[in-house]
Amino acid sequence: MKPQSYYYLLFLGLAILISGCASQPDTRRYCGTVSGYLEPSPEQDLYRAVVTHLNGQPVISKPNYQLSPGEYTFTLAELISSPALKVKLAARTPKELSITVEANRRYHFAAKFNTDKIYRGVDTGFWEPKIWRQEEDECELPEVK
Repeated sequence: MKPQSYYYLLFLGLAILISGCASQPDTRRYCGTVSGYLEPSPEQDLYRAVVTHLNGQPVISKPNYQLSPGEYTFTLAELISSPALKVKLAARTPKELSITVEANRRYHFAAKFNTDKIYRGVDTGFWEPKIWRQEEDECELPEVK
Protein backbone atom coordinates (compact mmCIF):
# COMPACT_ATOMS: atom_id res chain seq x y z
CA MET A 1 0.00 0.00 0.00
CA LYS A 2 1.30 3.41 -0.93
CA PRO A 3 1.78 5.94 1.91
CA GLN A 4 -0.73 8.32 0.27
CA SER A 5 -3.40 5.57 0.26
CA TYR A 6 -2.74 4.83 3.92
CA TYR A 7 -3.20 8.47 4.94
CA TYR A 8 -6.26 8.79 2.74
CA LEU A 9 -7.88 5.75 4.40
CA LEU A 10 -6.91 7.00 7.85
CA PHE A 11 -8.38 10.43 7.10
CA LEU A 12 -11.56 8.89 5.65
CA GLY A 13 -12.01 6.62 8.67
CA LEU A 14 -11.49 9.51 11.08
CA ALA A 15 -13.96 11.69 9.16
CA ILE A 16 -16.61 8.94 9.29
CA LEU A 17 -16.02 8.42 13.01
CA ILE A 18 -16.30 12.14 13.78
CA SER A 19 -19.40 12.63 11.64
CA GLY A 20 -21.03 9.62 13.30
CA CYS A 21 -20.38 11.09 16.74
CA ALA A 22 -21.65 14.50 15.79
CA SER A 23 -24.94 13.16 14.42
CA GLN A 24 -25.83 11.20 17.57
CA PRO A 25 -28.33 13.00 19.82
CA ASP A 26 -27.30 13.84 23.38
CA THR A 27 -29.66 11.51 25.24
CA ARG A 28 -28.56 13.00 28.57
CA ARG A 29 -30.66 16.06 27.71
CA TYR A 30 -33.85 14.13 26.88
CA CYS A 31 -36.70 14.89 29.23
CA GLY A 32 -40.40 14.72 29.88
CA THR A 33 -42.64 17.30 31.51
CA VAL A 34 -45.05 16.93 34.42
CA SER A 35 -47.55 19.80 34.47
CA GLY A 36 -50.30 21.19 36.62
CA TYR A 37 -51.08 24.41 34.77
CA LEU A 38 -54.09 23.24 32.71
CA GLU A 39 -57.50 23.67 34.29
CA PRO A 40 -59.01 20.18 34.50
CA SER A 41 -62.73 19.64 34.00
CA PRO A 42 -64.90 19.87 37.15
CA GLU A 43 -67.64 18.20 35.05
CA GLN A 44 -65.39 15.12 35.13
CA ASP A 45 -64.80 15.63 38.88
CA LEU A 46 -61.23 16.79 38.19
CA TYR A 47 -59.73 19.73 40.05
CA ARG A 48 -56.38 21.45 40.29
CA ALA A 49 -53.66 20.25 42.61
CA VAL A 50 -50.32 21.66 43.68
CA VAL A 51 -47.00 19.91 44.22
CA THR A 52 -45.61 20.02 47.76
CA HIS A 53 -42.78 17.44 47.40
CA LEU A 54 -40.84 15.76 44.61
CA ASN A 55 -39.20 12.45 45.55
CA GLY A 56 -39.69 13.31 49.21
CA GLN A 57 -37.99 16.71 48.96
CA PRO A 58 -40.05 19.88 49.57
CA VAL A 59 -40.49 22.09 46.51
CA ILE A 60 -42.15 25.35 45.64
CA SER A 61 -45.02 24.43 43.35
CA LYS A 62 -44.59 25.52 39.74
CA PRO A 63 -46.54 24.92 36.51
CA ASN A 64 -44.02 22.55 34.88
CA TYR A 65 -41.36 20.09 35.99
CA GLN A 66 -38.92 19.09 33.25
CA LEU A 67 -37.35 15.80 34.29
CA SER A 68 -34.97 13.21 32.88
CA PRO A 69 -36.75 9.97 31.97
CA GLY A 70 -37.36 7.79 35.01
CA GLU A 71 -39.63 7.16 37.99
CA TYR A 72 -40.71 10.08 40.17
CA THR A 73 -42.98 10.46 43.19
CA PHE A 74 -44.94 13.70 43.50
CA THR A 75 -46.76 14.69 46.67
CA LEU A 76 -49.86 16.67 45.74
CA ALA A 77 -52.34 18.75 47.71
CA GLU A 78 -55.82 18.94 46.22
CA LEU A 79 -57.66 22.18 45.49
CA ILE A 80 -61.18 20.74 45.23
CA SER A 81 -63.76 23.50 45.36
CA SER A 82 -67.00 21.53 45.13
CA PRO A 83 -69.99 22.31 47.35
CA ALA A 84 -70.49 18.52 47.61
CA LEU A 85 -67.26 18.19 49.60
CA LYS A 86 -68.24 17.73 53.27
CA VAL A 87 -64.98 16.64 54.94
CA LYS A 88 -63.19 18.45 57.72
CA LEU A 89 -60.01 20.37 57.03
CA ALA A 90 -58.02 17.60 58.78
CA ALA A 91 -59.08 15.17 56.02
CA ARG A 92 -57.57 17.33 53.30
CA THR A 93 -54.14 15.74 53.40
CA PRO A 94 -51.57 15.49 50.59
CA LYS A 95 -51.21 12.25 48.64
CA GLU A 96 -48.50 10.70 46.49
CA LEU A 97 -48.55 10.09 42.76
CA SER A 98 -45.85 7.98 41.06
CA ILE A 99 -45.12 8.79 37.45
CA THR A 100 -42.81 7.05 34.99
CA VAL A 101 -41.59 9.97 32.90
CA GLU A 102 -40.73 9.21 29.27
CA ALA A 103 -38.79 11.47 26.94
CA ASN A 104 -40.85 13.94 24.90
CA ARG A 105 -44.09 13.31 26.83
CA ARG A 106 -46.13 15.75 28.91
CA TYR A 107 -48.20 14.50 31.84
CA HIS A 108 -50.98 16.67 33.32
CA PHE A 109 -51.92 15.90 36.92
CA ALA A 110 -55.13 16.70 38.80
CA ALA A 111 -57.10 15.84 41.90
CA LYS A 112 -59.90 13.37 41.15
CA PHE A 113 -62.88 14.04 43.43
CA ASN A 114 -64.45 10.66 44.21
CA THR A 115 -68.19 11.23 44.03
CA ASP A 116 -69.20 7.58 44.47
CA LYS A 117 -70.47 8.35 47.99
CA ILE A 118 -70.71 11.24 50.42
CA TYR A 119 -67.47 11.66 52.33
CA ARG A 120 -67.73 13.28 55.76
CA GLY A 121 -65.56 13.98 58.76
CA VAL A 122 -61.93 12.96 58.43
CA ASP A 123 -62.39 10.46 55.58
CA THR A 124 -59.39 11.06 53.28
CA GLY A 125 -60.77 8.78 50.56
CA PHE A 126 -62.65 11.64 48.93
CA TRP A 127 -59.88 12.27 46.38
CA GLU A 128 -56.97 10.72 44.56
CA PRO A 129 -54.15 12.20 42.50
CA LYS A 130 -54.12 11.16 38.86
CA ILE A 131 -52.70 11.85 35.44
CA TRP A 132 -55.70 13.02 33.45
CA ARG A 133 -54.01 13.83 30.19
CA GLN A 134 -50.84 12.84 28.30
CA GLU A 135 -49.46 14.19 25.06
CA GLU A 136 -46.39 14.32 22.87
CA ASP A 137 -44.23 17.30 23.73
CA GLU A 138 -40.65 18.12 22.78
CA CYS A 139 -38.48 18.52 25.81
CA GLU A 140 -34.77 19.12 26.16
CA LEU A 141 -32.97 19.91 29.38
CA PRO A 142 -30.62 22.89 29.31
CA GLU A 143 -27.02 22.12 28.44
CA VAL A 144 -24.88 21.56 31.54
CA LYS A 145 -21.49 23.22 31.34
